[in-house]
Amino acid sequence: MFPALPVLRTRWGLLLLLLALLTRPAAAQIGTIPKREFRAVWVAHVFNLNWPSNKTRTPAQQRAEFISLLDRHQQNGINAVIVQIRASADAIYPSTIEPWSEWLTGTQGVGPSPAYDPLAFMIRETHRRGMEFHAWLNPYRAVTTASASIAANHVTRLHPDWIVPFGDLRVLNPGLPAVRQYLTRVVMDVVRRYDVDAIHFDDYFYPAPVSGVVFNDDAAFSQDPRGIATKADWRRDNIDLFVRTISDSIRAAKPRVKFGISPPGVWRNGTSVGGTATTAFASYSDIFADSRKWLQQGWVDYLAPQVYFSIGQTAANYSLIVPWWSQQVTAANPRHVYIGLASYKVSATASDVNFRSGSQIPSQIRLLRQQPNVQGAIYYSSTPTLANPLGLIDSLRQNFYRAPSLVPTMPWKDNVAPTAPQGGLYYDTGINTLTIEWQPGPPATDGEKARFYAVYKLPNGTGPITAADLSNPANIVAVTDTTYYRAVVPPGPWRYTVTALDRVYNESDPAQLVLLLPTRPAAPAALLEPARPNPFSQSTRIAFTLPRAGRAALQVYDLTGRLVATLREGPQAAGRQEVEWEANSQPAGVYILMLRTEAGSWQQKVLLTR
Repeated sequence: MFPALPVLRTRWGLLLLLLALLTRPAAAQIGTIPKREFRAVWVAHVFNLNWPSNKTRTPAQQRAEFISLLDRHQQNGINAVIVQIRASADAIYPSTIEPWSEWLTGTQGVGPSPAYDPLAFMIRETHRRGMEFHAWLNPYRAVTTASASIAANHVTRLHPDWIVPFGDLRVLNPGLPAVRQYLTRVVMDVVRRYDVDAIHFDDYFYPAPVSGVVFNDDAAFSQDPRGIATKADWRRDNIDLFVRTISDSIRAAKPRVKFGISPPGVWRNGTSVGGTATTAFASYSDIFADSRKWLQQGWVDYLAPQVYFSIGQTAANYSLIVPWWSQQVTAANPRHVYIGLASYKVSATASDVNFRSGSQIPSQIRLLRQQPNVQGAIYYSSTPTLANPLGLIDSLRQNFYRAPSLVPTMPWKDNVAPTAPQGGLYYDTGINTLTIEWQPGPPATDGEKARFYAVYKLPNGTGPITAADLSNPANIVAVTDTTYYRAVVPPGPWRYTVTALDRVYNESDPAQLVLLLPTRPAAPAALLEPARPNPFSQSTRIAFTLPRAGRAALQVYDLTGRLVATLREGPQAAGRQEVEWEANSQPAGVYILMLRTEAGSWQQKVLLTR
């Protein structure tokens, strides 16, 4: 990276302003927008529902597609993605336990060519945007109805005695201790090898009832009843044992990795048994998943019931179910509840007439935000959400997510805030370009270091930065995993500060920043020539002239200030130079070309099309 700050300190006059800690009032929220809220989307790979969009995508196309997906969700206010990494006892990452997924390459057991690790790539790109990555695994489903190939090392071939046929499905038997051990090994392999923020299960436990189809686990029940009288209670206990084992294993290995499950929206029908006044598919009775118990026992860090119903729906009314879930959180184990929202149902031709209105999901968001123990929402799924059905995305961006939110904290996992960053601030008044650079603070008292940083842009004023400044989500301009922030900003009297965030989003005090203002004369205006072509689809040529030899950096940034390419950096010869920017891996959009030299800085916008 071109060392701007040392040059400034030796060549320019400095105006030193300490931007410090506590006193100017400001609103804590914009309207009803909370500063902390979980905003996530499910990204499914089974049947190529979301990513990759086709089995024939090359690794380069897969990467470009995922980057575009992340960028679009980030622009829409999403702060986490829940990505399916294991759909049918297979993997979209290199595993010594299970074969490669057919949905990645077209043939189960065949890895991508040229070889790469999709999971490591996706985690890295997600964290670069200051977003959480939750690894979504389907534990028990072994073969789907659409599976075209079964690898020789697939569990159905290696351990056919573990498998229960159920129509066209093949299901790992939850009643076998060997199956629980195997699945724990699979999950912990991911936890130990990858920097995931959470492990996530959906609602695939025992298969949903099908008329005339029997899930035959009589032998397992007879062999290991554990003193339980009924098969239904035994099945629920099987799932309880597995959930608790995974919970304990994650906490022992990496205590700050979260564990979440997304069960059906209804736990149990009937108020007489503690459930809801509903007649819908129910977790407790239909798939033998006692999801309320997991929440109340604290075995999960969050529960995300799939409340894919509309407000006023007869069999299952959203406006009854969501408050019920909020009420299930106990003071002894105050875990999070996130509500799964059915963005895929929003359509002018939806079978439920309530989803034919673009106001249904917004009304659901308003209701969930009124619940004291509901901390956010997850959208199913990525592709239909990005399609902006009936203007849903427009509504989110303009109203509900018009300011960013940080992921809610989990004090039962970690309640020690990181130490504040240290560093300086530079503002180039010549081209309205802001650069902030800082250094991590020392480890906190629990040994944890910063994971992300939040950058705040505050109205000008005198006095120190206040708690109200930091509680206003409108003041957050970026969450980044870098120790710098760059952006093109309008001229004006702004103040900036930076806070550190740890793995569970505990936030530090604001950094004390030094403002450095340049006093140099203007440099020649024609140093950076217009890029050709502009707009462009694959590559563009950039020319610049240096009147004398010296240090220079030609770099490309996106509109969030993230560095995406360095085209030249370091000592450069005098004279005219040309460079080609190959933008194959970048999504379409507007980018900023930035030339920085000892004599000055220049910028221009370029448009990448696809």
